[in-house]
Amino acid sequence: MENFDLLLKNYKTAVDAWVDAIHAEESLATDDHSMKAMEAWDTACLQLHDKELAAKKARDEYKNAMRLKNYGF
Repeated sequence: MENFDLLLKNYKTAVDAWVDAIHAEESLATDDHSMKAMEAWDTACLQLHDKELAAKKARDEYKNAMRLKNYGF
């Protein structure tokens, strides 16, 4: 049987990391229009995407475990 508390904790941790990445990316959207600033912003956007995927994966793992427990599939 799955450890639902651990799966939920992993999901919440991943969402928190995603939110942090959103704030980090947002903070780089400034009036500095240099190439260096743009590249930092692009890098933060890629990291944001990775954190989003991790959060969605953790959510799916949690939901799938609940479906298996509650519905048998």
